[in-house]
Amino acid sequence: MENINFKFRDWTIYKDARAFRKEINELLKAYPKEEKFALVDQTKRALDSILLNIAEGAAKNSDKDTRVYINRSQGSLNEVVSCLDCAMDDSYITKQKYEELLRTADTLARQLNRFNLYLKNSSVVKD
Repeated sequence: MENINFKFRDWTIYKDARAFRKEINELLKAYPKEEKFALVDQTKRALDSILLNIAEGAAKNSDKDTRVYINRSQGSLNEVVSCLDCAMDDSYITKQKYEELLRTADTLARQLNRFNLYLKNSSVVKD
Protein backbone atom coordinates (compact mmCIF):
# COMPACT_ATOMS: atom_id res chain seq x y z
CA MET A 1 0.00 0.00 0.00
CA GLU A 2 1.36 3.40 -0.99
CA ASN A 3 1.68 5.86 1.87
CA ILE A 4 0.68 9.11 0.17
CA ASN A 5 0.09 10.99 3.40
CA PHE A 6 2.64 9.07 5.44
CA LYS A 7 5.65 8.95 3.11
CA PHE A 8 8.06 8.28 5.97
CA ARG A 9 6.60 4.76 6.29
CA ASP A 10 8.20 3.91 2.94
CA TRP A 11 11.64 5.20 3.94
CA THR A 12 14.30 2.53 4.52
CA ILE A 13 15.59 4.34 7.60
CA TYR A 14 12.12 4.26 9.17
CA LYS A 15 11.69 0.55 8.41
CA ASP A 16 15.15 -0.26 9.75
CA ALA A 17 14.55 1.79 12.90
CA ARG A 18 11.27 -0.09 13.46
CA ALA A 19 13.07 -3.43 13.20
CA PHE A 20 15.79 -2.20 15.60
CA ARG A 21 13.12 -1.06 18.05
CA LYS A 22 11.34 -4.40 17.87
CA GLU A 23 14.53 -6.38 18.42
CA ILE A 24 15.59 -4.37 21.45
CA ASN A 25 12.09 -4.35 22.95
CA GLU A 26 12.18 -8.17 22.88
CA LEU A 27 15.54 -8.10 24.62
CA LEU A 28 14.27 -5.71 27.31
CA LYS A 29 11.77 -8.33 28.46
CA ALA A 30 14.66 -10.30 29.96
CA TYR A 31 16.09 -7.40 31.99
CA PRO A 32 15.72 -7.64 35.78
CA LYS A 33 12.47 -6.41 37.30
CA GLU A 34 14.23 -3.61 39.17
CA GLU A 35 15.14 -2.05 35.81
CA LYS A 36 11.51 -1.79 34.63
CA PHE A 37 11.15 1.88 35.57
CA ALA A 38 14.80 2.75 34.99
CA LEU A 39 16.91 1.38 32.15
CA VAL A 40 14.04 -0.44 30.42
CA ASP A 41 11.81 2.63 30.41
CA GLN A 42 14.63 4.93 29.30
CA THR A 43 15.62 2.60 26.47
CA LYS A 44 12.03 2.27 25.27
CA ARG A 45 11.51 6.04 25.26
CA ALA A 46 14.73 6.58 23.30
CA LEU A 47 13.79 3.85 20.79
CA ASP A 48 10.36 5.40 20.30
CA SER A 49 11.93 8.82 19.88
CA ILE A 50 14.02 7.63 16.94
CA LEU A 51 10.87 6.69 15.02
CA LEU A 52 8.72 9.56 16.20
CA ASN A 53 11.25 12.19 15.16
CA ILE A 54 11.65 10.66 11.70
CA ALA A 55 7.87 10.70 11.30
CA GLU A 56 7.45 14.23 12.62
CA GLY A 57 10.29 15.53 10.48
CA ALA A 58 8.66 14.12 7.36
CA ALA A 59 5.75 16.54 7.77
CA LYS A 60 7.85 19.69 7.88
CA ASN A 61 7.69 22.25 5.10
CA SER A 62 11.40 22.59 4.48
CA ASP A 63 14.45 20.36 4.40
CA LYS A 64 16.02 22.60 7.05
CA ASP A 65 13.10 21.95 9.40
CA THR A 66 13.20 18.22 8.65
CA ARG A 67 16.90 18.15 9.54
CA VAL A 68 16.08 19.33 13.08
CA TYR A 69 14.03 16.17 13.62
CA ILE A 70 16.59 13.91 11.96
CA ASN A 71 19.18 15.37 14.34
CA ARG A 72 16.88 14.60 17.28
CA SER A 73 16.51 11.07 15.98
CA GLN A 74 20.30 10.78 15.89
CA GLY A 75 20.47 11.99 19.49
CA SER A 76 17.92 9.37 20.52
CA LEU A 77 19.93 6.68 18.76
CA ASN A 78 22.98 7.80 20.73
CA GLU A 79 20.90 7.46 23.87
CA VAL A 80 19.94 3.89 22.94
CA VAL A 81 23.62 3.04 22.42
CA SER A 82 24.39 4.48 25.85
CA CYS A 83 21.60 2.33 27.32
CA LEU A 84 23.15 -0.69 25.63
CA ASP A 85 26.49 0.25 27.21
CA CYS A 86 24.78 0.25 30.61
CA ALA A 87 23.14 -3.09 29.89
CA MET A 88 26.48 -4.58 28.88
CA ASP A 89 28.22 -3.15 31.95
CA ASP A 90 25.52 -4.64 34.18
CA SER A 91 25.62 -8.01 32.37
CA TYR A 92 22.03 -7.84 31.12
CA ILE A 93 23.12 -8.72 27.58
CA THR A 94 25.89 -10.88 26.17
CA LYS A 95 28.93 -9.39 24.52
CA GLN A 96 27.88 -11.04 21.25
CA LYS A 97 24.38 -9.50 21.34
CA TYR A 98 25.85 -6.15 22.39
CA GLU A 99 28.22 -6.10 19.42
CA GLU A 100 25.44 -7.18 17.05
CA LEU A 101 23.18 -4.35 18.25
CA LEU A 102 26.02 -1.83 18.01
CA ARG A 103 26.57 -2.83 14.37
CA THR A 104 22.87 -2.26 13.69
CA ALA A 105 22.98 1.06 15.53
CA ASP A 106 26.01 2.06 13.48
CA THR A 107 24.14 1.27 10.27
CA LEU A 108 21.19 3.38 11.43
CA ALA A 109 23.53 6.23 12.39
CA ARG A 110 25.09 6.14 8.92
CA GLN A 111 21.64 6.20 7.30
CA LEU A 112 20.56 9.17 9.42
CA ASN A 113 23.82 10.99 8.66
CA ARG A 114 23.42 10.40 4.91
CA PHE A 115 19.79 11.53 5.03
CA ASN A 116 20.79 14.65 6.94
CA LEU A 117 23.53 15.39 4.41
CA TYR A 118 21.10 14.86 1.54
CA LEU A 119 18.64 17.29 3.14
CA LYS A 120 21.40 19.81 3.77
CA ASN A 121 22.61 19.64 0.18
CA SER A 122 19.12 19.84 -1.29
CA SER A 123 18.42 22.91 0.89
CA VAL A 124 21.51 24.60 -0.46
CA VAL A 125 20.34 24.00 -4.02
CA LYS A 126 16.93 25.56 -3.29
CA ASP A 127 18.32 28.72 -1.72
